[in-house]
Amino acid sequence: MAALSAWFWNERFWLPHNVTWADLADPAPGVEYPKAGHLLSALPLALGIFFVRIFFERFIASGCAQSLHIQADIGRRAQPNAVLEKVFTSITKNPDSRHLDGLSKQLDWEVRKVQRWFRHRRNQDKPSTHTKFCESMWRFTFYLCIFTYGIQFLWQSPWMWDTRHCWYGYPYQLLTPGLYHYYVTELAFYWSLMFSQFTDIKRKAAKLANYAKYQRLCDFLFIVFSVVFFITRLVIFPIWILNTTLFESWAIIGPYPSWWLFNSLLLILQVLHIIWSYLIARIALKAMLRGKVCNDVRSDIESSSEEESDAPREGLRASPHTPKGENGTNGHCAATKARAQNHSSW
Repeated sequence: MAALSAWFWNERFWLPHNVTWADLADPAPGVEYPKAGHLLSALPLALGIFFVRIFFERFIASGCAQSLHIQADIGRRAQPNAVLEKVFTSITKNPDSRHLDGLSKQLDWEVRKVQRWFRHRRNQDKPSTHTKFCESMWRFTFYLCIFTYGIQFLWQSPWMWDTRHCWYGYPYQLLTPGLYHYYVTELAFYWSLMFSQFTDIKRKAAKLANYAKYQRLCDFLFIVFSVVFFITRLVIFPIWILNTTLFESWAIIGPYPSWWLFNSLLLILQVLHIIWSYLIARIALKAMLRGKVCNDVRSDIESSSEEESDAPREGLRASPHTPKGENGTNGHCAATKARAQNHSSW
């Protein structure tokens, strides 16, 4: 284990040339440098944040959802059926036409009734709008609070206005209490998401207005989100962040092994920003064409997308805009009968 730890924390990889971990371990009195052990201090805080989230969603976000008349129901439930339940859990949740025909004959049901059962069964396992609202409200609240604290802290920092200060004297840089609390809190939050990543629904803050059925507010928030996303990811990040990590750091301290790793990851992130911007632009274009924000192509399809009408579609039988007697079969028969009557009168 000691050999593995020594290999992973190899100072020749993580630190610039002629710098060791021992140089950072014993700073002058009253001076604190960042240490690898600070990463572990986020673990107990992550557990606390996880319990705060449970309390927040259950008592605060749930109350807000009820005040907006968002109920905790999950929609129509599928009627109990052992045969279909076995197929659903062990074979497929979306049966094809061959399976549907076989099940229809086995149960003596219409194919449409079997399809309806599987649709209701799939929606039964999906979280309710109430649950999605509570999770989105928690994320929105945390991101808003940490963003406000970060702006307040960074506003007083010299590297906010001159990014070259990030590299002067690196890695011998003071770790102030404000900087420590900010990064440990952020790290603890993402550690807490590790506890719930398999149950989280992953919805954005603008979804709150969508769940509350405030379409105009949802459209406005989407416009704000799109503008902020494009400015921060396609302008500020490459011009400000990538510029200092690639070029200013090279000029001040020079490259070293982990320098290549971190900048490669940042460049990959920028590629993802471009892809996400393209997807958001597609949503914006559809919104302008349809008059409202449509389904987010970056996220999973909502459960409401499968709530189809159980009634037969009359429009497939006859067009409501086609009057009888002019076009179609009835009109053709009427015209033929009229011509026969005229012929007999001659």
